[in-house]
Amino acid sequence: MRAAILRGSLTKEKFMARICEITGKRPIKGSIIWRSGKSKKSGGIGTHITAITKRKFHVNLQRVKAVLPSGEVRYIRVAASAIKKGLVTKAPKRQWKKGDEAKKKA
Repeated sequence: MRAAILRGSLTKEKFMARICEITGKRPIKGSIIWRSGKSKKSGGIGTHITAITKRKFHVNLQRVKAVLPSGEVRYIRVAASAIKKGLVTKAPKRQWKKGDEAKKKA
């Protein structure tokens, strides 16, 4: 349910770490399975599981300067898959330099 709330609105809420602000992707639990032995196909007696270790699969998050639907430009943490799908509209690069404004006023 939390993921659905995140997907729907892009407001200035406090987001938890490692969660995509658009798709709601988050780390998922998994395991590393250690096997030993030779497979039956290769002429052995079959492989056996010797150990299972818990692990996490993390999302490939990127910090992107994006234009929100409200027109606001800010940095958001987005999964790389969302960027590839075109769900994020990146903000245009700025054309002015920091010292230019002071020179124009003078």
